[in-house]
Amino acid sequence: MEKLISGLVLTLLFSSLELFAQSVKLGQYTLTVNKISVSKVKIMGKDAVRVVKDSSIKAVDEPTFARLTGVHFKNGTIEVKVLSRLLPNAPEFARGFIGIAFHINDSNTRYESIYLRPTNGRADDQVRRNHSVQYYAYPDYKFDRLRKESPERYESYADMALNQWITMRIEVTGEQARLFLNGSKQPTLVVNDPKLGPGATGAIGLWVDVGTEGFFSDLNVLKQK
Repeated sequence: MEKLISGLVLTLLFSSLELFAQSVKLGQYTLTVNKISVSKVKIMGKDAVRVVKDSSIKAVDEPTFARLTGVHFKNGTIEVKVLSRLLPNAPEFARGFIGIAFHINDSNTRYESIYLRPTNGRADDQVRRNHSVQYYAYPDYKFDRLRKESPERYESYADMALNQWITMRIEVTGEQARLFLNGSKQPTLVVNDPKLGPGATGAIGLWVDVGTEGFFSDLNVLKQK
């Protein structure tokens, strides 16, 4: 009887957690989790969601995001404010990785992403500075392959730091994806050959990687008609 009761309690607990996770909203958007944990918070004067990568996922550039439910995106604009901190147990190579995944397929096994490495923005090492912003495409074109085969083509420098709100605006138009930061009229990164091709479509996700406590606010998606 005790085992039966314990089993029922655990079942109800996990069901409640699942329902809670699926009901988290950021503005008008409902989020579902994929290899991350998510919660609603208030930070630095903003209502936001906190996203942390599942610690059991050791590989990098993986589908670790909070996915926007019911949003199907091809071309248009994604704008969001992001803020990242390092977790207390963050590894030495952690950089505060935070960004946006887009064109996510139904099984979360194919997508593109543009993300930030805030600790690199003001590093004394110029090479690290040059790696402040990153594009990659999952699963075949992670950052290490792109850096090896096409150095400097999918990365760039931008002034940024941990624990500050950064406005990301990603514009996707056919065969090009561009990232604008903090209202700049000029793009920080231009990707002229997105690896999923000009016809790619799919969902959008709030993405983080290892060692990051990521916060997202003021999300807006404008799809091109």
